Amino acid sequence: MALFKKRQTGKPGEWYYCLVHKKVEEGPECPAKDRFGPYGSREEAAHAMETAQERNLEWQNDPRWNDRSGEGAPDEGGGPSA
Repeated sequence: MALFKKRQTGKPGEWYYCLVHKKVEEGPECPAKDRFGPYGSREEAAHAMETAQERNLEWQNDPRWNDRSGEGAPDEGGGPSA
């Protein structure tokens, strides 16, 4: 039995979206690897998936991050080339 129980970091008034339970949490309740946040309000946390999708589309269409024509562009495999 552990002497000390690890507490999740967070404060009341900080809102998170749990990716496992697909729900909004205050506090947080779930581990950091399973959540988005913190958000300033419950409403913002409730729209976390939509916000992430919008940001992903912006990133995919941003020429500063999607330059496949120049040197140093990442390869499709995602790892270092041999």
